[in-house]
Amino acid sequence: MTDTHTGITTSSPTIDHDCEPNRPVCGIRDVLDRIGDTWSVLVTIQLRLHGPRRFGQLLRSVDGISQRMLTVTLRRLQRDGLIDRTVLDTSPPQVEYSLTAVGHSLTDILKQLVDWAATNRADIETARHTWDQATAER
Repeated sequence: MTDTHTGITTSSPTIDHDCEPNRPVCGIRDVLDRIGDTWSVLVTIQLRLHGPRRFGQLLRSVDGISQRMLTVTLRRLQRDGLIDRTVLDTSPPQVEYSLTAVGHSLTDILKQLVDWAATNRADIETARHTWDQATAER
């Protein structure tokens, strides 16, 4: 697909106005940024694997994420309509996060990406090693 693919329209309100008008792919850049964000991917996968989760459960299950980064990631995913935030009727109140229908549809694509990464990891590591050796010799 090229960046002038006819399936992408320029009438979207999320278009980056700094982009050239003949490059409509700029209008999906913010969506691709979210999908390509490591923390968003890992949180989305956790919600797909384990269903609705509370903040602390997500914090413990996403290795390496800070409390602040998890908060930012959850807010972004909620803003994008990929997750729902539900306040539970408990004392004290608890909050639970779950995937929306759009979020679930994203996990189907992410599974393909994860499978591809697992299948090709050794080849990528070999290529990196070869590259590193070649550039170190220069």
